[in-house]
Amino acid sequence: MDDKQWLAQRFEENRAHLRAVAYRMLGSMNEAEDAVQETWIRLSRTDSSEVDNLGGWLTTAVSRVCLDMLRSRKSRREDLAGDDQPEPTYDGGLDPEREALLADTMGPALMVVLETLAPAERLAFVLHDLFAVSFEEIAVILDRSPAATRQLASRARRRVQGSEPAPDGNLSLQRQVVDAFLNASRHGDFAALLSLLDPNVVFRGDATAVKLGGPSEMRGAMAVAGSFNGRAEAAHLALIDGTFGAMVQTPSGKAFIALTFTVADGKVVGIDAIADPQHLKELEWQLS
Repeated sequence: MDDKQWLAQRFEENRAHLRAVAYRMLGSMNEAEDAVQETWIRLSRTDSSEVDNLGGWLTTAVSRVCLDMLRSRKSRREDLAGDDQPEPTYDGGLDPEREALLADTMGPALMVVLETLAPAERLAFVLHDLFAVSFEEIAVILDRSPAATRQLASRARRRVQGSEPAPDGNLSLQRQVVDAFLNASRHGDFAALLSLLDPNVVFRGDATAVKLGGPSEMRGAMAVAGSFNGRAEAAHLALIDGTFGAMVQTPSGKAFIALTFTVADGKVVGIDAIADPQHLKELEWQLS
């Protein structure tokens, strides 16, 4: 058996696992098959003698392929903001192996929740919670720190478990709500702030934000509205990791504090203040 045949055999031994990872990432069996095929192409172009752990290499490779596909999908949806979003697709007439995969996978309701997550959140949650991949390994795929990766998975887990409402996938509505919130905050319009907040809204600040004088957590519309009333003068509307939020910058234009918003049913249900310098460096953001 030559090296190419050996590599093909090893790949086939891992195919079912790779398909399972890709399906849970993408929610579509057809796209999962495409991701697995692309992974084989990448492997065939790689010097296998430099791969110490083939199984780990393949999981990383298929995850990166899926991440690219999710980001491409997200980009297309942003271009069509306001349109109905496509739901996860399911194939009919599956062979027994695929039927077993679907029977052992997540239910349709959970798949719909996963569709609302940002690509990085979805990847962190799926790899860690469903396939026990370490945060250190996931961090390499996402090019983020393990701590930031852990936070992504934690945020996704809260939404999946129902402790936070699933965010609206309509970016146009997200932008409208966050922009209105910032305007109400700047102008001290307490009534408008209350109207934009879910009664059970939760504000969370990271350790650095707390050191800067902010609270670690606030709950309830009255408390959060009171905290933001007459403030946010320096906060600018921004697209942060694929969803609308607010960014406070230093005089030199660097990120100082990021506010990420979770919007559901037209109301703000969650606000996270991120001030940790390392975490801020890892955010993908632009002023809007």
